[in-house]
Amino acid sequence: MALSGVRVLELAGLAPSPLCGMILADFGAQVVRVDRCPRAAMNTDVQGRGKRSLALDLKRGPGAAALRRLCLRADVLVEPFRHGVMEKLGLGPKVLLQENPKLIYARLTGFGQSGRYAKSAGHDINYLALSGVLSKLGRKDENPYAPVNLLADFAGGGVMCAMGIIMALYERTKSGKGQVIDASMVEGAAYLSSFLWKSQNLGLWNRLRGENLLDSGAPFYETYKTLDGKFMAVGAIEPQFYEQLVKGLGLDLDKLPSQLSFSDWPEMKKTFAAIFSKKTQAEWCRIFDGTDACVTPVLSLDEVALHQHNKERGSFIKNDQEEISPRPSPLLSRTPATPSPRRDPFIGEHTEEILLEFGFTKEEIAKLHSEKVIEFNKPKANL
Repeated sequence: MALSGVRVLELAGLAPSPLCGMILADFGAQVVRVDRCPRAAMNTDVQGRGKRSLALDLKRGPGAAALRRLCLRADVLVEPFRHGVMEKLGLGPKVLLQENPKLIYARLTGFGQSGRYAKSAGHDINYLALSGVLSKLGRKDENPYAPVNLLADFAGGGVMCAMGIIMALYERTKSGKGQVIDASMVEGAAYLSSFLWKSQNLGLWNRLRGENLLDSGAPFYETYKTLDGKFMAVGAIEPQFYEQLVKGLGLDLDKLPSQLSFSDWPEMKKTFAAIFSKKTQAEWCRIFDGTDACVTPVLSLDEVALHQHNKERGSFIKNDQEEISPRPSPLLSRTPATPSPRRDPFIGEHTEEILLEFGFTKEEIAKLHSEKVIEFNKPKANL
């Protein structure tokens, strides 16, 4: 796989950093998740695919020293803590890069490593708010709302950080040096929204939120409820696609207002909604499948793996627990991701084998265990 041979240490955190680590693991990196010790009652990382787990108490001197030794043989460290936490533990980038100049030290946080909010708590909705993106999301006459925690946490955070790591790995092939990655979810979400900034002068956002072409203002870029309580998504922006949408709805294009007549959009929405409500989702699929009307069913997570297009591409996979999840993307032709079919690791499941691989002796491991700096959690065999 593309990242085969890359050793990654991922300090356990919430949603964004686990996604970053899972992306790297899916594409071949050897990812060790460094979990807290003593371990929590419940493992909150549901993105542990392809990773192994080492339970280590970083708040104690021997635990911090153990991580420093691990970093000597690692290519990448991913840490999700607020500014200053790693420095207090004696594990900041100045220390670790001095000991291993080739280390790529990725810092994934909400507000970044500097600025007024660098030490402040926050979540996806806060980062999205500060990025400017949240102000654009929402329907007319409603408050702005976040589309679950996808944009800042995952797209602006986990994915951007993984991209930064891969760029740093590539640059290291030329310089032989590591570097620090300051991945801010605020800035990641803002960067993701570059089109919103760059299109200000195109007239796409001249109207109030919820009244524009792409933010639920247009009748031809909207979702509509069907007879069976499901939904269809419509994205017929271009005139030739809009013409096919109108035809599928059984309307006469010549008797309708101009497609871009803003003042007629609210009434057109009502017309489209009334028509969509008279047939089931399956009936609408039969009408629009195979056309360029840009009309597709809104699929639930239970339905998506069964859709014919997704089945043909193998877009969703099952692990050995029969759990369904998306196949890693994008698909590389020569070195595609081969995600692990195994269940996610238990906290501390691989502590001993990882330490042995990184050069610790059995005596050193026994001492760390007796001092409760590390934990073992080997699953019991099912008889």
